[in-house]
Amino acid sequence: MLKQRIITALVLLAVLLPALFAASPWPFAVLTLALIAAAGWEWARLNAAPGAAALVYGAGIAAACGATLWALGMTAPPAWCWWVAALVWVLGGAYALRGGPAAWPHTPRLIRLLLGAVALWAAWLAMAQAKILGINFLLSIFCLVWVADIAAYFGGKAFGRRKLAPAISPGKSWEGVWSGMAGVLLLALAWAYGIDRHLQVDSPSLYFLLLQQGGVVGVLSLLFLSAMSVVGDLFESLIKRAAGAKDSSGLLPGHGGVLDRVDALLPVFPLALALSGLGGFLR
Repeated sequence: MLKQRIITALVLLAVLLPALFAASPWPFAVLTLALIAAAGWEWARLNAAPGAAALVYGAGIAAACGATLWALGMTAPPAWCWWVAALVWVLGGAYALRGGPAAWPHTPRLIRLLLGAVALWAAWLAMAQAKILGINFLLSIFCLVWVADIAAYFGGKAFGRRKLAPAISPGKSWEGVWSGMAGVLLLALAWAYGIDRHLQVDSPSLYFLLLQQGGVVGVLSLLFLSAMSVVGDLFESLIKRAAGAKDSSGLLPGHGGVLDRVDALLPVFPLALALSGLGGFLR
């Protein structure tokens, strides 16, 4: 299993890094479009639309992303798009997590599929736009999610006492959530006042943009993004538990499926674009 994980990770890096650091934003946009289409296929399978229906759904997600790319090119969409996605995540996430795995299958399948389509489309659009805005900005969002997850894991292991959502993900604790938030705040300070100020970067980071809005507003925004990364993770865990699945698929040997790797990123990217827009970066 470890060997499989390492090989898969190396292959993914070999594909991702050239697209990430390419001068043109197109390779990254096309690569992430393919990944989001695969995630759409997984979402459909987990929500009672297997077989050909899942393939059609994944292809439909790809077509929607492709149509957006054709219509907008690399032009930024209106800022309200990010706020609509934010509203979908906050309300939809609250609704799903409140009901738990038992209630999710009773939600009309059309609503579940529409919710997934909006979430995946918005995440892809936000990732593509973040690459256009700059590699430093893009990487700062990725690292927020990764650090929140890593800090939550070790903090939960060391201090975890109170379960966060035992019916959905028994291993998660409130202490892990607080640890993840603390890790994100430390990362933000180090990045904004270290990398942004002392290194030659192609764009301001998410942390610099949020913290320059004001101490309290910036900190609250970072805490909110950290919390929403947990929501994304729990949301996918809820769907898998409701479907009786361990992984979203076996597309990534040793890692599970694409959704298993991007679940926490799905809400964070559009929300990061919305919040950073408050500082004028996206206007």
